[in-house]
Amino acid sequence: MPEFIIPLSELGSDSIALAGGKGANLGVLNRAGMPVPDGFCVTTRAFARFIAGCQGLDKFYIRLDQLDPDDLAAIARVGVELRGQLGELPMPDDVRADVLDAWRGSGEGHFYAVRSSATAEDLADASFAGQQDTYLNIGGQDQLLDSVRRCWVSLFTDRAIGYRARLGFRHQEVELAVVVQRMVLPEAAGVMFTADPVSGHRHTIVVNAARGLGEAVVSGLVNPDLYRIEANGTVQKSIADKRLAVRPLPSGGVVEQDVPEAERRTQALPDQAIEELVALGRRIQDHFGAPQDIEWAFADGRIHVLQSRPITSLFPLPEPPGDRRLRVYFSFGHQQVMTDAIKPLGISVLRTFFPLGKRRQNGESTQQVVAGSRLFFDYTEPLHSPLSRRLLARAVGSMDKRVGEAVLQVAASAKFREHQRFNLSREFAINVFVARTVARVVADLCWVGMETKQAELDAFAKRTLAKSRAETEGGRGANAIARVQRDLQTVGLGIYFNLTLPQGAAMAARRLIVRLAEDWLGDVRDVAELDKSLPGNVATEMALAIGDLADLVRGRPALLAFLESPPEPFTMRSLDALPSGAAFRQALEGFIDRYGMRCPGEIDITRVRWSDKPEQLFAGIIANARTGRVGEHRARFLAAQRQTEEAIGVLLDRIRATRRGRPRAVVMARLINVYRTTMGLREHQKFLTVSLWDIYRRVIHQEAQALTTAGILDSPADADFVSLDELRRLVDGEVPADLAELLVARRTEYEGHRSLTPPRLFTSEGELVTGAHAAHHKKGVLVGAPVSAGVCEGRARVILRPQDARLEDGDILVARFTDPAWTPLFSTVRGIVLEVGGLMTHGAVVARELGIPSVVGIDDATRLIKDGTRIRVDGTLGTVEPIDQ
Repeated sequence: MPEFIIPLSELGSDSIALAGGKGANLGVLNRAGMPVPDGFCVTTRAFARFIAGCQGLDKFYIRLDQLDPDDLAAIARVGVELRGQLGELPMPDDVRADVLDAWRGSGEGHFYAVRSSATAEDLADASFAGQQDTYLNIGGQDQLLDSVRRCWVSLFTDRAIGYRARLGFRHQEVELAVVVQRMVLPEAAGVMFTADPVSGHRHTIVVNAARGLGEAVVSGLVNPDLYRIEANGTVQKSIADKRLAVRPLPSGGVVEQDVPEAERRTQALPDQAIEELVALGRRIQDHFGAPQDIEWAFADGRIHVLQSRPITSLFPLPEPPGDRRLRVYFSFGHQQVMTDAIKPLGISVLRTFFPLGKRRQNGESTQQVVAGSRLFFDYTEPLHSPLSRRLLARAVGSMDKRVGEAVLQVAASAKFREHQRFNLSREFAINVFVARTVARVVADLCWVGMETKQAELDAFAKRTLAKSRAETEGGRGANAIARVQRDLQTVGLGIYFNLTLPQGAAMAARRLIVRLAEDWLGDVRDVAELDKSLPGNVATEMALAIGDLADLVRGRPALLAFLESPPEPFTMRSLDALPSGAAFRQALEGFIDRYGMRCPGEIDITRVRWSDKPEQLFAGIIANARTGRVGEHRARFLAAQRQTEEAIGVLLDRIRATRRGRPRAVVMARLINVYRTTMGLREHQKFLTVSLWDIYRRVIHQEAQALTTAGILDSPADADFVSLDELRRLVDGEVPADLAELLVARRTEYEGHRSLTPPRLFTSEGELVTGAHAAHHKKGVLVGAPVSAGVCEGRARVILRPQDARLEDGDILVARFTDPAWTPLFSTVRGIVLEVGGLMTHGAVVARELGIPSVVGIDDATRLIKDGTRIRVDGTLGTVEPIDQ
């Protein structure tokens, strides 16, 4: 057996380390009887022998691992230097001998495709498609050996270096094999996706086809035919004008050729071949157990498979439902304005906390499903009910207009209505729940006293926290975890009826205020002022407290410099050595006592809290300290409060001057009172929830620490990757033999899911339902939902984590989402642009309160808007556009 060669027929799924992802997949296909061209693999051992001859290789790897994936110039400098050295290396003699022996065994007279196959390529969570080189129609030993060597060098092209850096792969851990296969000379070739890569639909196959070699399709050289094949066999065809084709030359290599006029608009792949290709695609998908991206060629009347890899861009589906109905899933992360991946323990806590869809005591909700380490509400049952369908569309539309439209869109589809049946018990349960909800909202709107509302909710929160502490304190072992589960089961409904429902009154009151102002006055110009300086808003109080901390830092360079670069590890007492440091420490400790249970992404119980790592707060404190004057933040809040009171007075006076003005003013005054009071209390729900999380965290950490001491877990952080039920069983002594492997697998899966972008709404068939998009805007303008009126211009600062913020006065914040942990940054920015959100979500409410123009719901804003560019934000029209420099 040659040391550096393995025939494709001997490769399998366990061959990635030797043959790379492409080679291993081709081996699997070959063994499964798929029509794969014959060939062999030059293994990674040969690459290792070759690259070992590079002087200073270790230093190159260190430089590569230190590269910023966005610093293209630095990537180019390192890449060209490394490729220059590798390009001068000869192929080792023993490798050369093995390659030539394999080539002679395959047939010296044939032409070959020589293709790179990296060990980080064609994996389930990273395709690395097109990052290394391929050479087609290679003949003769000199061309073959040169092509293999150039494939090795291509592991360090600029695009491959940048791609690995962006995905977090260590360069030294990636090696390259080379696949050598007999060349297929096709009449047509292209790519097939066994699931629609754009819509996500798992039962739609998409085929791109062009004349000649598939290189024309893969490289984007030609507009290919598009064939879309539905599950029922229906084929939709879009025949392209295929002006060019890539064809093999008799002497070796390939050439671009013009396609004769008569053939340009004819179908590249015959109907019978399309049927065979689709059937083959389904076989390959079934064999791998996942949707595939397949390169194919049609030659001599048959299909050849050149490559198959997973479609890594698809968002994972939840576990298949037990029936054939089309199911509809809505992103919990979008509803909570936190779309990051959540660890298994965090998901388990949230599903136990959600009060509906429980099948057993201490169980997790079945109405919340898991996909891609995110939670989704299963909206199928409510959407089958006419009453809840309308209410649901309106409720989610208030958070995200496009989701509201998408809900109605999918509910009206023939596929969804196919299994729609009247269910008496469902309708009764929904109507009772809705009736209770509407009754509470109407009561809040019409007669519940708003003067005592905050005191009542504060008292409810205190009672809930006291009860939860009493319920969970003192437990040990499995009983302690069971107590947490039991308490999670009971608090959810109480929070819904006492803290969530007032938001229904706020939304209803605002809609009525706008409608009545338009009817009675003909305009709504005074309504925007109602959102400012809302009473009792805990997020605003927290932001003001951050401003107080900033006042203690402002004008103290030593303290400011310390916060910019705190020591590792940071301790509170380390502040005492600085001028004014002790006073700042005491104030910071007071802030942590009140708000320490909070943090970015706080709905995930596994997140590191401010009390665990106070340094997370420093970026917000610094941003505030660098702008304004001492006490200005509180003066600005009071001024806005007075401005709002004056605007309310003006609004009511204008109404009193109309016909039947006095009773109308009474109605409007009541609605304004309801709106401002209940809207000011909207953050109480999350504040109470994360306060409960703090209680549960202490119990969970106590038991995780005990498991670590006992040697069952390597560290308490391992508990983040089990569910509450699993943790309770571990504490009770039920330790599975494969626990270590299970934890590694879950951690790996979570890390792989972190980079995914979850859809707002999708179906059990994988189809993304997006709702309507705005149109009729000039090129370059990004369109979202306007949530805080006004227009501003400034420098865009793209920020993914609040603790990394480096803001200056007048900057425009561009982020994926914001939760209360981002509030300290708002006082320094001129405008806000978010990927996720709606009229009533956190960022929108705070933006209106502070009078900051804001646009939300712009998909991929953090990618499309480059950090440092100047942009104009129109919070009235919902547009963001670049400003010419």
